[in-house]
Amino acid sequence: MGLRIDKSVAITVLIVATLMVQVRCQRPKVINLGAVFTFDSVIGRAAKVALEAAVSDVNADTSLLQETELRLFVEDSSCNVFHGSFAAFEVLGKEVVAIIGPISSSIAHTLSDIAKGLKFPLVSFAATDPTLSALQFPFFLRTTPDDAHQMSALVELIDFHGWKEVISVYSDDELGRNGVSALDDELDKKRFRISYKVPLSLHADENSVTDALNRSKSLGPRVYILHFGPDPLLRIFTIAQKLKMMTREYVWLATDWLSVTLDSSLSGEDTFKRLEGVVGLRQYIPESIKMRQLKRNRSMNAYAFHAYDTVWMIAYGIEKMLNEGVKITFSHSKKLTHAQGHKLHLEKVKIFNRGEVLLEKLLKVNFTGLAGQVRFGSSGRNVTGCDYEIINVDRTGVHTVGFWSKNGGFSVGNITWPGGGSEKPRGWVIDSENPLKIVVPKRVSFVEFVTEDRNTSTHHIKGLCIDIFIEALKLLPYNVPYKFESFGDGHSSPNYSKIIQMVSDGVYDAAVGDITIVPTRSKLVDFSQPYASTGLVVVIPNVYDGTWIFLRPFTTQLWCVVLASFLCIGVVIWILEHRVNEDFRGPPRRQIITMIFFSFSTLFKRNHEDTISNLARLVMIFWLFLLMVLIASYKAEVSSILTVQQLPSAITGIDSLRASELPIGYQSGTFTFEYLTYSLGMARSRLVPLDSIEEYERALKLGPNALGGVAAIVDELPYIELFLAERTGFKIVGEPFMNRGWGFAFKRDSPLAIDMSTAILNLTETRKQKRILKKWLCKKSCGEKSDWNQPEPNQFHLKSFEGLYLFCVAITVSAFLVFVLRMIRQFVRYRRSERISLTPRASLSSSPTTTRLWGFMLGFVEFVDEKEEATRSDDDSNNNPSQVVELQGDSEVR
Repeated sequence: MGLRIDKSVAITVLIVATLMVQVRCQRPKVINLGAVFTFDSVIGRAAKVALEAAVSDVNADTSLLQETELRLFVEDSSCNVFHGSFAAFEVLGKEVVAIIGPISSSIAHTLSDIAKGLKFPLVSFAATDPTLSALQFPFFLRTTPDDAHQMSALVELIDFHGWKEVISVYSDDELGRNGVSALDDELDKKRFRISYKVPLSLHADENSVTDALNRSKSLGPRVYILHFGPDPLLRIFTIAQKLKMMTREYVWLATDWLSVTLDSSLSGEDTFKRLEGVVGLRQYIPESIKMRQLKRNRSMNAYAFHAYDTVWMIAYGIEKMLNEGVKITFSHSKKLTHAQGHKLHLEKVKIFNRGEVLLEKLLKVNFTGLAGQVRFGSSGRNVTGCDYEIINVDRTGVHTVGFWSKNGGFSVGNITWPGGGSEKPRGWVIDSENPLKIVVPKRVSFVEFVTEDRNTSTHHIKGLCIDIFIEALKLLPYNVPYKFESFGDGHSSPNYSKIIQMVSDGVYDAAVGDITIVPTRSKLVDFSQPYASTGLVVVIPNVYDGTWIFLRPFTTQLWCVVLASFLCIGVVIWILEHRVNEDFRGPPRRQIITMIFFSFSTLFKRNHEDTISNLARLVMIFWLFLLMVLIASYKAEVSSILTVQQLPSAITGIDSLRASELPIGYQSGTFTFEYLTYSLGMARSRLVPLDSIEEYERALKLGPNALGGVAAIVDELPYIELFLAERTGFKIVGEPFMNRGWGFAFKRDSPLAIDMSTAILNLTETRKQKRILKKWLCKKSCGEKSDWNQPEPNQFHLKSFEGLYLFCVAITVSAFLVFVLRMIRQFVRYRRSERISLTPRASLSSSPTTTRLWGFMLGFVEFVDEKEEATRSDDDSNNNPSQVVELQGDSEVR
């Protein structure tokens, strides 16, 4: 059993299918395109030629649109929003499927609203305002990259040369304002910034531009970013040259408007001389036969090539739409019927009915055009970005010196900068009329580091930190004018966090002083390389072990002097008593033991040996007086130590201090308070602010149980070292913690911070920093600061008895000299008498001088060593002549 189909039904179906195919295959003979842009402009003159050439080439291509002719209707917008709107309705009246243009971003905003309302595609080849890509303009397409794309390339160039701040000069319209906003966003990604903006009116005269540029000269940055529409007169550079702003300290970077201007005009030697050193961007357009053909027209530029590709893109979109059988129909818009009766006759305008379909097809177009790949990205209504050439102008012309790729590649060669030099400009200066404003803390304690000298009328700022800053400035390769301004009331040390905040807020350009680098401050300002290492330490009153407590009353130096005094007194008394006192005579071993025991037994006033000579008794009187004072002082100090002995402290470092509930002192105004409370979690009630060394000492001596007293002080090591150098009886316990450093603070992204860091590193390699430290921290002499010479609290040292010792030494030396002179006198008399007793022949015998001198010295020593009675009896016998004659006679008889 088969399926039978009625012949009438089959014929009907065949007829319908045939009619549908015929309807589908019917293409319009003509499709109209509209174009609205400014004819008399750098881009407009080239774009008109390119659009006409594109329409001609599309119509000549039989594979595209086949027998359908593409016609172009253009209207002049006269670079005016009002005229542009009229021009748009003029071309809409020609029943166009889409409008190409405009060039101006300001006009594009208005026409995009019209396209949105009437639902027809608006395709621009030159309106680069980034905000036109927003969702509020769904019918706006762009076949050229927006300004955000070229700003990325420009920021890469800025980052490559290490500049942190720029000045933007731009046209005060949608193109300029929104382009600079995109530049600001790109700079912010690199932590760079626009320090000053110079908007210029489209109709600004020379005086207005001159005044605006003059105001920018007083600022520090010297990197200028220029963003305008193409300007064939290049007025900005003429004015900058008159203001001497085209010199080697300036940098001029231009967006692609400069390359468009130069490519579209015949530039001569005067133009190149005026633009010498300017660096700009140029859209990279690959070489092709068609491009060379179009370039025969001298006014061709990158945007003209995008205009050429725009016509082809629309043609491809129409082709896809026609292939799907979409009919090209027009109808009156209901939104325009409300305008009936007006002279504009907008109710007669017919709008393309399938604008949304055409928009969909345009977004799917993908082909390689004259300017490169034409394909819309998934993120918006813009074509995927292009690459950029980096161009540089010198006296000979325009040269390509680098390349930036949208895929991340970047390269730059040698560049000629303003003034003709090849050395990279620093990019910023400090104007002498606007010196760097530097805030310094007006300290009232630890003034060795930084303070204001109130004794001078000029309020001179001085201190260790100031000297290091000035020496570091001298190592910079350029001059930095500056002025110091102190901050503080002069009664208490200022709050350093407020100083940092003022630098962050722009009140000051920098801060110099003993400023600790901590994370919270680094978020607000940029610090230089630390010029001093610091760390927090714990200081407590010094307590001692009782094992060697008997040695505490005297310093080590005084103990050594006392021991030497006992030995010296023993020697001196032995010399004075040796000739007259039998107790000090005998074998050498006995005499040495006698000297030692005699000197030390004076300590207990129980000498076995008595002194006979008056000189020895005189020395002993003053020695015993000195010894009495030493003993009394020693006993008093030992009694004090034993009765007021402190117990060993339980504080051994920050951990034990944190675990206790004892009050803690800290230096007011510093970061120590925040660290102890927020980082270590200590109660604020335990913390006692202190302002000076005197308060440190008083609080520690009062102790934790007294009002205003503390058990320990937590402060940075440099302050504590200075405190311990001026005050005794305190010590550091535990290891330093929270290791940080002192640095100079600058505003965020200040290039001076980097240069000063390099200068500080160079300064540490010289002896200047050591001399500065010695100048401020070694007031007396760093060499005198040694452990054995430093007295401890309530400890006697040599200076305590200096007067007594000097007097005792003077008496002892005087007695010794008298003794020596008396011995010499007696020895001379003894020798004279001895010579009388000798025979004449013997007395006249001669001997060498050296022998006689040596014999004299030995004789003197033997004379002093003999007992005084023996030498005296010999002297008496020699003085009796009869006895001498008798002896001589006896000798002769014998």
